[in-house]
Amino acid sequence: MVALLSEFASSTGTGETAWRRMPTRMKVLYITTRQRTGGWLAEAFAADSAAEVLLEECLGMAAGLARLRDECFDAVLVSHQPDLLNALDLVEGYRVGGADEPIVVLGTQSEQEMAALCHEVGADGYLCVHTATTRNLIWVIARAVERHRLVRENQRLKLAEQTRLQREHDEAADLLQQQHTMLGKAEAEDDATNPDISLALPLKLIEHYRELLRTYVIMGSGNLADELRCLAELLVVAGVSPRQTMQLHVQILGELIRGLGSRSTRHVMNRADLLVLELLINVAEGYRNRYRERVNPPMQLRLPGF
Repeated sequence: MVALLSEFASSTGTGETAWRRMPTRMKVLYITTRQRTGGWLAEAFAADSAAEVLLEECLGMAAGLARLRDECFDAVLVSHQPDLLNALDLVEGYRVGGADEPIVVLGTQSEQEMAALCHEVGADGYLCVHTATTRNLIWVIARAVERHRLVRENQRLKLAEQTRLQREHDEAADLLQQQHTMLGKAEAEDDATNPDISLALPLKLIEHYRELLRTYVIMGSGNLADELRCLAELLVVAGVSPRQTMQLHVQILGELIRGLGSRSTRHVMNRADLLVLELLINVAEGYRNRYRERVNPPMQLRLPGF
């Protein structure tokens, strides 16, 4: 096989690529009947040097299913003999039973007649034994093996992504709970079921902060610095304390996190932390300026001559 690929690569001027690779060794189960045993198939595989195919044979649907439960195979070949072994029923039954091995059907009917029917029941391909070459069969098996490998890898990555997202949501929930506890609210013990905080603040102010947080998550701080300063000044004038400001933030952030569903929370939590930090700095600076004005109130200077 290496020599074959090297010859092909040299003739095209390119090296071996993923779409040209074929497994050097495959273990294949051939399910058939006594009327069509697999001697001819084993001889055909042995005569072709493209890959080493270890062919094992079993008779009938029940025997094939038992072998699949006990052993691992790279692929399964099924002989379609409508009167003795209906491959369509066999493949459909295997798939319903949870078998996920690549399955290729071999029969005497044309591919135009049988290919679509085989795909519909879950087979990976169909070949007519009268027209298909051994090399073509080996490539069909190899492509089916690769496709199933990619499907399994994709499923593994999806599961890992779901686990990561769930972990992020758990971390966000834990952080919000810690912030509730830090604020010393009496209803912190009930936050697992009802995390909203009731604030005696105007609804317009709450809605304004909700939109500001959503915009901040998307745009960042650079474009909203002036709006944050204006909001901080409004909170200071209204007498809203830093604790109440933090309570407002935790309430709106909790709503936003719950609205994300299964999407990632990491970016939202990071941006939200920056927002509340910048806002609290502005609020603290506003109260500091008011304190200075109270301690050192402005004085009216006398005009010259009076």
